[in-house]
Amino acid sequence: MSPAERLDELRARVFLTRVVEPGDATAGLWMRELGAPEVAARLQGHGPPLPGVSRRRWEGLRARAERAAPDRDLAVAEEAGMRFVPPGGAEWPRQLDDLGDARPLGLWVRGPADLRMWALRSVAVVGARACTEYGAHMAAMLAADLAERGWVVVSGGAYGIDGAAHRGALGANGATVAVLACGIDRPYPRGHTALIDRIAGQGLVVGELPPGDHPTAGRFILRNRVIAALTRGTVVVEAAHRSGALVTARAAQRLARHTMGVPGPATSALSAGVHELLRQDAVLVTDAAEIIELVGGIGELAPERHGPVLPRDLLPAATRQVLAALPARAPASVSDIARGAQTSQDDAVARLYELRALGYVERHDDGWKLTRQAKISIRTDPSAL
Repeated sequence: MSPAERLDELRARVFLTRVVEPGDATAGLWMRELGAPEVAARLQGHGPPLPGVSRRRWEGLRARAERAAPDRDLAVAEEAGMRFVPPGGAEWPRQLDDLGDARPLGLWVRGPADLRMWALRSVAVVGARACTEYGAHMAAMLAADLAERGWVVVSGGAYGIDGAAHRGALGANGATVAVLACGIDRPYPRGHTALIDRIAGQGLVVGELPPGDHPTAGRFILRNRVIAALTRGTVVVEAAHRSGALVTARAAQRLARHTMGVPGPATSALSAGVHELLRQDAVLVTDAAEIIELVGGIGELAPERHGPVLPRDLLPAATRQVLAALPARAPASVSDIARGAQTSQDDAVARLYELRALGYVERHDDGWKLTRQAKISIRTDPSAL
């Protein structure tokens, strides 16, 4: 493609971001079969109407096309420090092509980093807007730990879990990307203007809508497919049964991305959606190491989880059997201990003297009993109960 053809392609795609709603698969089919310049020309009245839409919808698209001004949008974007990244460009994340005909026409990007490179090692952290303190804490902690391990945290810039995830990554001096459902020169929600400006300075702010465009309920839902496709996995931290975060998780599942959930209290309505995901195909995670074990490379395993090692754990198995055979209160005879440990009396005596040297048992007339310290050790060890 010549430089002139590339410019025509870019201008056509910028034009179409004003005319076509994000995720419009019919428009995606037009683009695939005819190319962006031809689709733009038809919408401007040069040629027959495009197939697959009603007359009423075609008139609506034509009315939008009459108001579109790609050169003006590009000039406004440049002044605001934004750039337009089309599919196939050097900065285009190839994984977005998995969306097929519903992939973005292009992405408006604000920030110094390379979007394609950052997306290669990224994880989405999403969840409820009206989150609990627990949810905000978990989102910030996970995001900070992921950022410290070199992963990019992607979220939607909203209140609640999204904001906590972005702040966690920023607080760790890490990388984060906010995917907005509006023109990225007009941050939404307004209360997050300072946060989104900070993300643009330290990370990236991206979106499908052209400069100045406003969000709608439908655009939030469609935005979520970009978050899911852009990343290697989606972590949901708190989500009710009806939640946009679940839309992101289900999009991730359709795209064969990893889907993870952070559990909450069984009685919490804000965790009900997460628990439903976990009952299906999502994987339970509680820290960054467990997330990276799923989305990372071969060998990036989470550490094995276990409780503290107690002195009794270091005893040989046969000696532990003898110790377990001693009753909690009254002394026991050697024959009773041997029977309980399923061993001979001579072996039981040898083990008892070994245990006495270690402070676990003491001789009491003709029997043996646990020392006070051993009783305390057993009471504080859940596995011994």
